[in-house]
Amino acid sequence: MHALVDNRRFFNLIHAMTEPLQEQAEPVIPQTQEAPLPAVPENAQQPTTVAEPVEPATPATPVKSKNRFAAVQPVLEKLFELYPQLFGERFLPLKLGIFQELLAAHPEVFERDTLKAALGVHTRSSRYLQSVAAGQKRHDLLGNPVEDVAPEHVFLSIVELYQRRQARSQEDLLPKLRAQLITAFEKSGLSRQDYLARIGMPTEAIQALLDEALAEVEQQRARRAALRKAFEASGQNIEVFADTLGMRVRDVQTALK
Repeated sequence: MHALVDNRRFFNLIHAMTEPLQEQAEPVIPQTQEAPLPAVPENAQQPTTVAEPVEPATPATPVKSKNRFAAVQPVLEKLFELYPQLFGERFLPLKLGIFQELLAAHPEVFERDTLKAALGVHTRSSRYLQSVAAGQKRHDLLGNPVEDVAPEHVFLSIVELYQRRQARSQEDLLPKLRAQLITAFEKSGLSRQDYLARIGMPTEAIQALLDEALAEVEQQRARRAALRKAFEASGQNIEVFADTLGMRVRDVQTALK
């Protein structure tokens, strides 16, 4: 499958998570020791202001990737020691501006450049990518959930993980990708138009699958809306209404939420 677009665009998007942006910045994260940096849709929303410029990313060779990881390993170990709830066995999405907060909290421990590099390695890991793809909230240094992950970055994370896994698997992972896209769109609460405006234009293959996912969610939403309207017009309680339709009460309750 072709890359989603341009590595430089994706790197800037990733970098945005460790540097504060004006309003929205979301880390999207690939694994430092695995694939080269993923690409992003041409017209995907890009951060407009980053605290510091970043060198354009180029596909790294295994040696460069290994050396980069080794160079920041002491910083990653220190982050794990100080904040095991964020950098330990379980990775959590980090709040915007976490880079500045870490520098301010530990000026004697971290240097700007090495901390930035370490966070770049961390946020490009597949484990971190999974936490973003799952739509978990961003967390502060205390481990408290503070803000949602942007829908477009959930989408990018899902697609990047799919690309990495498909490259190593003989199994066709498109059905799983489709299911994840359905869940992500449903959770976003956005209309089809707003969702597409935020994620931009992916490759033709991804777009075709995305169209199917969005259509299915829209159908589900339409059915729920019709069911809700019928329930309100019936004047019945949920138990009687469900029995009339031959549905389980639990399913009707879920649809009416």
